[in-house]
Amino acid sequence: MLTSTANGNDSRLLLWRRVREYAVPPSMIETATARRLAGDWAGACAAANVEVEFRLGDVARTHGRGLADRLRADLRRLAPDLLRWHLPRSAPDGLLRPGLTMALARYPIAWHPGDRPVFLVVRTPPAWAEYGQRISLALWDGPGNDDRSPHPHPRPSRRFRYDLHRHLWDAGRSGELAVRAGAGTPNALSDRDVGDTDIGDTDVGDTDVGDPVRRRAVDRWAAEAALLLRADGRPEGPVVVRLGRRRRLLLAPDGSTQETTGDTSALPLLPDAATWAPPDLDLLRSGAIEPDRLHPLVAAALAPGRRARPSAGPPVRLSTQRLVDCRGSRHRIGLVDGVLTPLDHDPAELRREELLAALSGTPLPCLRAVDQAHRRPHELAGVRERLDHGDTAGALAVVESLLGPEAVLRDGPLRDELAAAAQRRIAYGLYRAGLTGPRTPGHPFRKLPRTPYARAHRVVHH
Repeated sequence: MLTSTANGNDSRLLLWRRVREYAVPPSMIETATARRLAGDWAGACAAANVEVEFRLGDVARTHGRGLADRLRADLRRLAPDLLRWHLPRSAPDGLLRPGLTMALARYPIAWHPGDRPVFLVVRTPPAWAEYGQRISLALWDGPGNDDRSPHPHPRPSRRFRYDLHRHLWDAGRSGELAVRAGAGTPNALSDRDVGDTDIGDTDVGDTDVGDPVRRRAVDRWAAEAALLLRADGRPEGPVVVRLGRRRRLLLAPDGSTQETTGDTSALPLLPDAATWAPPDLDLLRSGAIEPDRLHPLVAAALAPGRRARPSAGPPVRLSTQRLVDCRGSRHRIGLVDGVLTPLDHDPAELRREELLAALSGTPLPCLRAVDQAHRRPHELAGVRERLDHGDTAGALAVVESLLGPEAVLRDGPLRDELAAAAQRRIAYGLYRAGLTGPRTPGHPFRKLPRTPYARAHRVVHH
Protein backbone atom coordinates (compact mmCIF):
# COMPACT_ATOMS: atom_id res chain seq x y z
CA MET A 1 0.00 0.00 0.00
CA LEU A 2 2.81 2.43 0.87
CA THR A 3 4.55 1.70 -2.42
CA SER A 4 1.29 2.15 -4.33
CA THR A 5 0.60 5.45 -2.58
CA ALA A 6 4.13 6.69 -3.16
CA ASN A 7 3.97 5.76 -6.83
CA GLY A 8 0.58 7.42 -7.10
CA ASN A 9 1.90 10.64 -5.61
CA ASP A 10 4.98 10.49 -7.84
CA SER A 11 2.74 10.13 -10.90
CA ARG A 12 0.56 12.98 -9.71
CA LEU A 13 3.53 15.29 -9.20
CA LEU A 14 5.01 14.37 -12.57
CA LEU A 15 1.69 15.14 -14.24
CA TRP A 16 1.37 18.47 -12.45
CA ARG A 17 4.95 19.39 -13.30
CA ARG A 18 4.13 18.79 -16.97
CA VAL A 19 0.95 20.85 -16.65
CA ARG A 20 2.88 23.70 -15.09
CA GLU A 21 5.42 23.57 -17.91
CA TYR A 22 2.95 23.72 -20.80
CA ALA A 23 -0.53 24.81 -19.69
CA VAL A 24 0.13 28.53 -19.03
CA PRO A 25 3.22 29.44 -21.07
CA PRO A 26 5.52 32.25 -19.88
CA SER A 27 4.73 34.31 -22.98
CA MET A 28 1.02 34.26 -22.06
CA ILE A 29 1.74 35.29 -18.47
CA GLU A 30 4.04 38.10 -19.55
CA THR A 31 1.67 39.56 -22.14
CA ALA A 32 -1.45 39.22 -20.00
CA THR A 33 0.30 40.79 -17.01
CA ALA A 34 1.61 43.74 -19.03
CA ARG A 35 -1.86 44.47 -20.41
CA ARG A 36 -3.51 44.10 -17.02
CA LEU A 37 -1.05 46.47 -15.38
CA ALA A 38 -1.73 48.95 -18.19
CA GLY A 39 -5.44 48.85 -17.35
CA ASP A 40 -6.40 46.86 -20.44
CA TRP A 41 -8.45 44.05 -18.90
CA ALA A 42 -9.91 43.03 -22.28
CA GLY A 43 -6.42 42.79 -23.79
CA ALA A 44 -5.27 40.70 -20.82
CA CYS A 45 -8.18 38.30 -21.42
CA ALA A 46 -7.33 38.06 -25.11
CA ALA A 47 -3.69 37.27 -24.27
CA ALA A 48 -4.82 34.46 -21.94
CA ASN A 49 -7.24 32.95 -24.52
CA VAL A 50 -10.31 34.12 -22.61
CA GLU A 51 -13.41 35.09 -24.58
CA VAL A 52 -15.67 37.82 -23.11
CA GLU A 53 -19.35 37.19 -23.80
CA PHE A 54 -20.78 40.53 -22.64
CA ARG A 55 -20.37 44.27 -23.13
CA LEU A 56 -20.26 46.62 -20.18
CA GLY A 57 -22.61 49.03 -21.95
CA ASP A 58 -25.21 46.29 -22.33
CA VAL A 59 -24.75 45.29 -18.68
CA ALA A 60 -25.38 48.90 -17.58
CA ARG A 61 -28.57 49.10 -19.63
CA THR A 62 -29.86 45.73 -18.41
CA HIS A 63 -28.75 45.67 -14.77
CA GLY A 64 -27.91 49.27 -13.93
CA ARG A 65 -24.83 51.44 -13.80
CA GLY A 66 -23.95 50.35 -10.27
CA LEU A 67 -23.58 46.70 -11.21
CA ALA A 68 -21.63 47.61 -14.36
CA ASP A 69 -19.19 49.66 -12.26
CA ARG A 70 -18.67 46.81 -9.80
CA LEU A 71 -18.16 44.38 -12.65
CA ARG A 72 -15.64 46.70 -14.32
CA ALA A 73 -13.70 46.97 -11.05
CA ASP A 74 -13.53 43.17 -10.74
CA LEU A 75 -12.43 42.81 -14.36
CA ARG A 76 -9.56 45.21 -13.72
CA ARG A 77 -8.47 43.04 -10.81
CA LEU A 78 -8.85 39.82 -12.79
CA ALA A 79 -5.59 38.12 -13.74
CA PRO A 80 -6.88 35.75 -16.44
CA ASP A 81 -3.58 33.90 -16.64
CA LEU A 82 -3.73 33.28 -12.86
CA LEU A 83 -7.32 32.06 -13.22
CA ARG A 84 -6.23 29.66 -15.97
CA TRP A 85 -3.39 28.45 -13.72
CA HIS A 86 -5.85 27.44 -10.98
CA LEU A 87 -8.81 26.08 -12.97
CA PRO A 88 -9.78 22.42 -12.37
CA ARG A 89 -8.05 19.93 -14.64
CA SER A 90 -8.71 16.34 -15.61
CA ALA A 91 -6.56 13.24 -15.78
CA PRO A 92 -4.74 11.77 -17.63
CA ASP A 93 -3.58 14.71 -19.76
CA GLY A 94 -4.06 17.62 -17.35
CA LEU A 95 -6.34 19.58 -19.68
CA LEU A 96 -9.01 21.91 -18.35
CA ARG A 97 -12.02 20.09 -17.02
CA PRO A 98 -14.68 20.44 -19.77
CA GLY A 99 -18.26 21.63 -19.49
CA LEU A 100 -17.89 23.69 -16.30
CA THR A 101 -19.53 26.96 -15.28
CA MET A 102 -17.85 28.46 -12.22
CA ALA A 103 -18.85 31.58 -10.29
CA LEU A 104 -16.10 34.19 -9.86
CA ALA A 105 -18.18 36.95 -8.25
CA ARG A 106 -21.81 37.69 -7.42
CA TYR A 107 -23.65 40.98 -7.51
CA PRO A 108 -26.91 41.19 -5.49
CA ILE A 109 -29.67 43.25 -7.09
CA ALA A 110 -32.59 44.14 -4.81
CA TRP A 111 -35.06 44.62 -7.66
CA HIS A 112 -34.01 41.52 -9.60
CA PRO A 113 -36.77 38.85 -9.94
CA GLY A 114 -36.67 36.67 -6.84
CA ASP A 115 -33.82 38.83 -5.52
CA ARG A 116 -31.40 36.53 -7.31
CA PRO A 117 -27.91 37.94 -7.73
CA VAL A 118 -26.09 38.25 -11.03
CA PHE A 119 -22.94 36.13 -11.31
CA LEU A 120 -19.73 36.68 -13.19
CA VAL A 121 -18.84 33.17 -14.36
CA VAL A 122 -16.05 31.44 -16.24
CA ARG A 123 -16.93 28.58 -18.55
CA THR A 124 -14.97 25.77 -20.17
CA PRO A 125 -16.50 24.40 -23.40
CA PRO A 126 -17.72 20.81 -23.68
CA ALA A 127 -15.04 18.31 -24.60
CA TRP A 128 -16.16 17.92 -28.21
CA ALA A 129 -15.87 21.69 -28.82
CA GLU A 130 -12.53 22.24 -27.06
CA TYR A 131 -9.96 24.22 -29.03
CA GLY A 132 -6.73 25.61 -27.64
CA GLN A 133 -8.02 25.38 -24.06
CA ARG A 134 -10.02 28.55 -24.61
CA ILE A 135 -12.39 29.64 -21.86
CA SER A 136 -15.03 32.36 -21.62
CA LEU A 137 -16.36 34.96 -19.20
CA ALA A 138 -20.11 35.45 -19.04
CA LEU A 139 -22.89 36.73 -16.79
CA TRP A 140 -25.55 34.43 -15.37
CA ASP A 141 -28.67 36.01 -13.91
CA GLY A 142 -30.94 33.07 -13.29
CA PRO A 143 -32.24 29.84 -14.79
CA GLY A 144 -34.62 31.68 -17.11
CA ASN A 145 -31.77 32.38 -19.53
CA ASP A 146 -30.23 28.91 -19.53
CA ASP A 147 -31.84 27.93 -22.82
CA ARG A 148 -30.08 30.79 -24.59
CA SER A 149 -26.64 29.37 -23.88
CA PRO A 150 -25.02 26.65 -26.02
CA HIS A 151 -23.18 25.49 -22.92
CA PRO A 152 -24.29 22.07 -21.58
CA HIS A 153 -24.20 23.30 -17.94
CA PRO A 154 -24.89 27.06 -17.96
CA ARG A 155 -25.68 27.30 -14.24
CA PRO A 156 -22.80 27.96 -11.85
CA SER A 157 -21.59 24.81 -10.13
CA ARG A 158 -21.72 24.68 -6.36
CA ARG A 159 -18.84 22.22 -6.35
CA PHE A 160 -16.50 24.40 -8.40
CA ARG A 161 -16.93 28.00 -7.28
CA TYR A 162 -14.28 30.67 -6.98
CA ASP A 163 -16.49 33.42 -5.58
CA LEU A 164 -15.27 32.21 -2.18
CA HIS A 165 -11.69 31.89 -3.44
CA ARG A 166 -10.92 35.23 -5.08
CA HIS A 167 -7.22 34.72 -4.41
CA LEU A 168 -7.27 32.22 -7.30
CA TRP A 169 -8.07 34.95 -9.85
CA ASP A 170 -7.90 38.38 -8.19
CA ALA A 171 -4.35 39.75 -8.56
CA GLY A 172 -4.82 41.99 -5.52
CA ARG A 173 -5.59 39.04 -3.27
CA SER A 174 -3.29 36.36 -4.68
CA GLY A 175 -1.12 36.61 -1.55
CA GLU A 176 -3.88 34.87 0.42
CA LEU A 177 -2.96 31.62 -1.33
CA ALA A 178 -0.38 30.77 1.35
CA VAL A 179 -2.96 30.84 4.13
CA ARG A 180 -5.74 29.22 2.13
CA ALA A 181 -3.34 26.49 0.95
CA GLY A 182 -2.21 25.78 4.50
CA ALA A 183 1.32 27.03 3.91
CA GLY A 184 1.24 29.80 6.51
CA THR A 185 -0.30 30.62 9.86
CA PRO A 186 -4.10 30.42 9.64
CA ASN A 187 -5.80 33.79 9.85
CA ALA A 188 -9.43 34.81 10.07
CA LEU A 189 -11.01 34.68 6.64
CA SER A 190 -12.03 38.01 5.18
CA ASP A 191 -15.68 39.04 5.32
CA ARG A 192 -15.19 40.29 1.76
CA ASP A 193 -15.67 36.67 0.72
CA VAL A 194 -19.13 36.28 2.22
CA GLY A 195 -22.63 37.23 1.23
CA ASP A 196 -25.95 35.69 0.27
CA THR A 197 -25.42 33.27 -2.59
CA ASP A 198 -27.76 30.97 -4.46
CA ILE A 199 -26.32 28.97 -7.30
CA GLY A 200 -27.07 25.70 -9.01
CA ASP A 201 -25.05 22.53 -9.24
CA THR A 202 -23.12 20.89 -12.03
CA ASP A 203 -21.52 17.49 -11.71
CA VAL A 204 -19.48 16.30 -14.67
CA GLY A 205 -17.80 13.24 -13.19
CA ASP A 206 -14.60 12.39 -11.35
CA THR A 207 -11.56 12.59 -13.58
CA ASP A 208 -9.64 15.20 -11.60
CA VAL A 209 -5.89 15.39 -11.94
CA GLY A 210 -4.27 13.16 -9.35
CA ASP A 211 -7.49 11.61 -8.04
CA PRO A 212 -7.60 9.64 -5.77
CA VAL A 213 -4.18 10.45 -4.27
CA ARG A 214 -4.72 14.20 -3.94
CA ARG A 215 -3.88 15.61 -0.51
CA ARG A 216 -6.87 16.71 1.52
CA ALA A 217 -6.78 20.17 3.10
CA VAL A 218 -8.23 18.80 6.35
CA ASP A 219 -6.71 21.54 8.53
CA ARG A 220 -8.62 24.15 6.54
CA TRP A 221 -12.01 22.45 6.37
CA ALA A 222 -13.54 24.01 9.49
CA ALA A 223 -12.56 27.58 8.56
CA GLU A 224 -13.63 27.11 4.95
CA ALA A 225 -16.95 25.58 6.04
CA ALA A 226 -17.63 28.60 8.26
CA LEU A 227 -16.94 30.91 5.31
CA LEU A 228 -19.28 28.86 3.11
CA LEU A 229 -22.14 28.99 5.62
CA ARG A 230 -21.81 32.75 6.02
CA ALA A 231 -21.71 33.20 2.25
CA ASP A 232 -24.90 31.18 1.79
CA GLY A 233 -26.65 32.88 4.71
CA ARG A 234 -27.06 29.60 6.54
CA PRO A 235 -26.95 28.95 10.29
CA GLU A 236 -24.23 26.87 11.84
CA GLY A 237 -24.64 23.24 10.84
CA PRO A 238 -23.15 20.30 8.96
CA VAL A 239 -21.36 20.75 5.63
CA VAL A 240 -20.87 18.02 3.02
CA VAL A 241 -17.31 17.21 1.95
CA ARG A 242 -17.13 15.40 -1.38
CA LEU A 243 -14.19 13.00 -1.64
CA GLY A 244 -15.22 11.11 -4.77
CA ARG A 245 -18.15 10.07 -6.89
CA ARG A 246 -19.62 7.88 -4.16
CA ARG A 247 -17.94 9.09 -0.98
CA ARG A 248 -19.30 11.90 1.19
CA LEU A 249 -18.37 13.11 4.67
CA LEU A 250 -20.49 15.23 6.98
CA LEU A 251 -18.36 17.91 8.61
CA ALA A 252 -19.84 18.99 11.94
CA PRO A 253 -19.38 22.48 13.42
CA ASP A 254 -16.90 21.08 15.94
CA GLY A 255 -14.68 19.79 13.09
CA SER A 256 -15.57 16.12 13.45
CA THR A 257 -16.50 14.08 10.38
CA GLN A 258 -18.52 10.99 9.64
CA GLU A 259 -19.29 9.02 6.51
CA THR A 260 -22.75 9.38 5.02
CA THR A 261 -24.61 7.54 2.30
CA GLY A 262 -27.87 9.45 2.42
CA ASP A 263 -29.18 12.23 0.21
CA THR A 264 -27.04 15.32 0.89
CA SER A 265 -28.25 17.53 -1.98
CA ALA A 266 -30.02 19.93 0.38
CA LEU A 267 -26.91 20.52 2.51
CA PRO A 268 -24.15 23.02 1.69
CA LEU A 269 -21.22 21.52 -0.20
CA LEU A 270 -17.61 22.44 0.53
CA PRO A 271 -16.08 23.56 -2.80
CA ASP A 272 -13.27 21.50 -4.28
CA ALA A 273 -10.86 24.43 -3.93
CA ALA A 274 -11.36 24.16 -0.16
CA THR A 275 -11.46 20.36 -0.01
CA TRP A 276 -8.10 19.62 -1.63
CA ALA A 277 -4.66 21.15 -1.18
CA PRO A 278 -3.37 22.89 -4.31
CA PRO A 279 -0.64 21.01 -6.18
CA ASP A 280 1.91 23.84 -6.24
CA LEU A 281 2.69 23.50 -2.55
CA ASP A 282 3.40 19.78 -2.96
CA LEU A 283 5.50 20.46 -6.06
CA LEU A 284 7.64 22.93 -4.11
CA ARG A 285 7.99 20.79 -1.00
CA SER A 286 8.95 17.71 -3.00
CA GLY A 287 11.52 19.61 -5.08
CA ALA A 288 9.68 18.67 -8.27
CA ILE A 289 9.60 22.32 -9.35
CA GLU A 290 11.47 25.50 -8.55
CA PRO A 291 9.62 28.69 -7.58
CA ASP A 292 10.78 30.47 -10.73
CA ARG A 293 8.78 27.94 -12.80
CA LEU A 294 5.52 28.89 -11.05
CA HIS A 295 3.22 31.72 -11.96
CA PRO A 296 4.83 34.86 -10.46
CA LEU A 297 1.83 35.59 -8.22
CA VAL A 298 1.79 31.97 -7.00
CA ALA A 299 5.53 32.01 -6.37
CA ALA A 300 5.26 35.31 -4.47
CA ALA A 301 2.62 33.78 -2.19
CA LEU A 302 4.17 30.35 -1.60
CA ALA A 303 7.89 31.18 -1.81
CA PRO A 304 8.27 34.88 -0.92
CA GLY A 305 11.68 36.34 -1.58
CA ARG A 306 12.55 33.94 -4.37
CA ARG A 307 13.24 35.33 -7.83
CA ALA A 308 10.36 35.82 -10.23
CA ARG A 309 9.70 33.73 -13.30
CA PRO A 310 12.07 34.90 -16.04
CA SER A 311 10.86 36.87 -19.03
CA ALA A 312 9.68 34.68 -21.89
CA GLY A 313 11.64 36.60 -24.53
CA PRO A 314 11.69 35.35 -28.10
CA PRO A 315 10.96 31.65 -28.78
CA VAL A 316 13.96 29.44 -28.21
CA ARG A 317 15.27 28.24 -31.57
CA LEU A 318 16.26 24.62 -31.63
CA SER A 319 19.47 23.60 -33.34
CA THR A 320 18.48 22.39 -36.81
CA GLN A 321 21.92 21.31 -38.02
CA ARG A 322 22.22 17.65 -37.13
CA LEU A 323 24.66 14.89 -37.99
CA VAL A 324 23.59 11.73 -39.81
CA ASP A 325 25.57 8.55 -40.53
CA CYS A 326 25.25 8.34 -44.30
CA ARG A 327 27.09 5.63 -46.27
CA GLY A 328 30.11 5.55 -44.03
CA SER A 329 30.39 9.32 -43.51
CA ARG A 330 29.01 11.90 -41.09
CA HIS A 331 26.76 14.27 -42.98
CA ARG A 332 24.83 17.36 -41.91
CA ILE A 333 21.18 18.29 -42.40
CA GLY A 334 19.97 21.84 -41.78
CA LEU A 335 17.82 24.69 -43.04
CA VAL A 336 18.38 26.05 -46.54
CA ASP A 337 15.99 28.77 -47.78
CA GLY A 338 13.57 27.88 -45.00
CA VAL A 339 13.49 24.12 -45.68
CA LEU A 340 15.25 21.24 -43.92
CA THR A 341 17.77 19.87 -46.44
CA PRO A 342 20.79 17.53 -46.58
CA LEU A 343 23.86 19.81 -46.68
CA ASP A 344 26.54 17.42 -47.93
CA HIS A 345 24.90 16.21 -51.15
CA ASP A 346 24.74 18.24 -54.36
CA PRO A 347 21.26 19.04 -55.81
CA ALA A 348 21.69 16.66 -58.76
CA GLU A 349 22.45 13.74 -56.44
CA LEU A 350 19.47 14.58 -54.25
CA ARG A 351 17.14 14.69 -57.26
CA ARG A 352 18.38 11.26 -58.40
CA GLU A 353 17.96 9.80 -54.92
CA GLU A 354 14.47 11.27 -54.53
CA LEU A 355 13.46 9.79 -57.88
CA LEU A 356 14.87 6.42 -56.82
CA ALA A 357 12.92 6.59 -53.56
CA ALA A 358 9.74 7.44 -55.51
CA LEU A 359 10.29 4.25 -57.54
CA SER A 360 10.42 2.20 -54.31
CA GLY A 361 14.17 2.33 -53.91
CA THR A 362 16.00 2.84 -50.64
CA PRO A 363 16.60 6.56 -50.04
CA LEU A 364 19.81 8.03 -48.71
CA PRO A 365 20.10 8.02 -44.90
CA CYS A 366 20.14 11.84 -45.04
CA LEU A 367 16.85 11.86 -46.91
CA ARG A 368 15.41 9.33 -44.48
CA ALA A 369 16.40 11.59 -41.58
CA VAL A 370 14.66 14.57 -43.21
CA ASP A 371 11.56 12.48 -43.85
CA GLN A 372 11.53 11.26 -40.24
CA ALA A 373 11.77 14.83 -39.00
CA HIS A 374 8.72 15.74 -41.08
CA ARG A 375 6.62 12.78 -40.04
CA ARG A 376 7.63 11.92 -36.47
CA PRO A 377 10.28 14.26 -35.04
CA HIS A 378 11.86 13.65 -31.65
CA GLU A 379 10.14 16.83 -30.43
CA LEU A 380 6.66 15.56 -31.39
CA ALA A 381 5.64 15.01 -27.76
CA GLY A 382 6.45 18.63 -26.91
CA VAL A 383 4.58 19.90 -29.97
CA ARG A 384 1.56 17.80 -29.00
CA GLU A 385 1.62 19.09 -25.40
CA ARG A 386 1.78 22.69 -26.58
CA LEU A 387 -1.09 22.21 -29.01
CA ASP A 388 -3.21 20.42 -26.43
CA HIS A 389 -2.74 23.26 -23.94
CA GLY A 390 -3.41 25.99 -26.46
CA ASP A 391 0.15 27.24 -27.01
CA THR A 392 -0.18 27.26 -30.79
CA ALA A 393 2.53 29.90 -31.22
CA GLY A 394 4.98 27.82 -29.18
CA ALA A 395 4.13 24.65 -31.11
CA LEU A 396 4.62 26.36 -34.48
CA ALA A 397 7.88 27.91 -33.30
CA VAL A 398 9.19 24.42 -32.50
CA VAL A 399 8.02 23.05 -35.86
CA GLU A 400 9.58 25.93 -37.80
CA SER A 401 12.81 25.52 -35.88
CA LEU A 402 12.89 21.86 -36.86
CA LEU A 403 11.71 21.99 -40.46
CA GLY A 404 11.91 25.62 -41.50
CA PRO A 405 9.10 28.12 -42.12
CA GLU A 406 8.70 27.06 -45.77
CA ALA A 407 8.45 23.33 -45.11
CA VAL A 408 5.64 21.33 -46.70
CA LEU A 409 4.42 18.83 -44.12
CA ARG A 410 4.27 15.19 -45.14
CA ASP A 411 1.82 12.52 -44.07
CA GLY A 412 2.47 11.40 -40.53
CA PRO A 413 1.75 12.11 -36.86
CA LEU A 414 3.13 15.67 -36.95
CA ARG A 415 0.83 16.79 -39.74
CA ASP A 416 -2.05 14.93 -38.14
CA GLU A 417 -1.56 16.82 -34.87
CA LEU A 418 -1.53 20.22 -36.61
CA ALA A 419 -4.52 19.29 -38.75
CA ALA A 420 -6.48 18.01 -35.75
CA ALA A 421 -5.86 21.33 -33.99
CA ALA A 422 -7.32 23.12 -37.02
CA GLN A 423 -10.32 20.80 -36.97
CA ARG A 424 -10.94 21.56 -33.29
CA ARG A 425 -10.81 25.26 -34.09
CA ILE A 426 -13.73 24.86 -36.48
CA ALA A 427 -15.73 22.79 -33.97
CA TYR A 428 -15.12 25.47 -31.34
CA GLY A 429 -16.26 28.18 -33.73
CA LEU A 430 -19.49 26.29 -34.45
CA TYR A 431 -20.08 25.87 -30.71
CA ARG A 432 -19.49 29.57 -30.06
CA ALA A 433 -21.88 30.48 -32.85
CA GLY A 434 -24.55 28.12 -31.53
CA LEU A 435 -24.44 26.06 -34.75
CA THR A 436 -24.19 22.74 -32.97
CA GLY A 437 -27.47 21.13 -33.91
CA PRO A 438 -30.76 20.92 -32.01
CA ARG A 439 -30.95 19.87 -28.40
CA THR A 440 -32.67 16.58 -27.78
CA PRO A 441 -33.20 14.71 -24.48
CA GLY A 442 -30.06 12.83 -23.58
CA HIS A 443 -28.19 14.25 -26.58
CA PRO A 444 -28.11 18.04 -26.18
CA PHE A 445 -25.48 18.58 -28.87
CA ARG A 446 -24.42 16.97 -32.10
CA LYS A 447 -20.88 15.74 -31.53
CA LEU A 448 -18.39 16.68 -34.24
CA PRO A 449 -15.53 14.26 -34.95
CA ARG A 450 -11.98 15.08 -33.91
CA THR A 451 -10.44 13.48 -36.99
CA PRO A 452 -7.75 15.39 -38.89
CA TYR A 453 -8.29 16.99 -42.28
CA ALA A 454 -7.40 14.96 -45.33
CA ARG A 455 -5.31 17.90 -46.55
CA ALA A 456 -3.02 19.92 -44.31
CA HIS A 457 0.06 20.84 -46.29
CA ARG A 458 1.77 23.78 -44.72
CA VAL A 459 2.59 25.09 -41.28
CA VAL A 460 -0.07 27.76 -40.76
CA HIS A 461 1.00 31.04 -39.20
CA HIS A 462 -1.54 32.33 -36.67
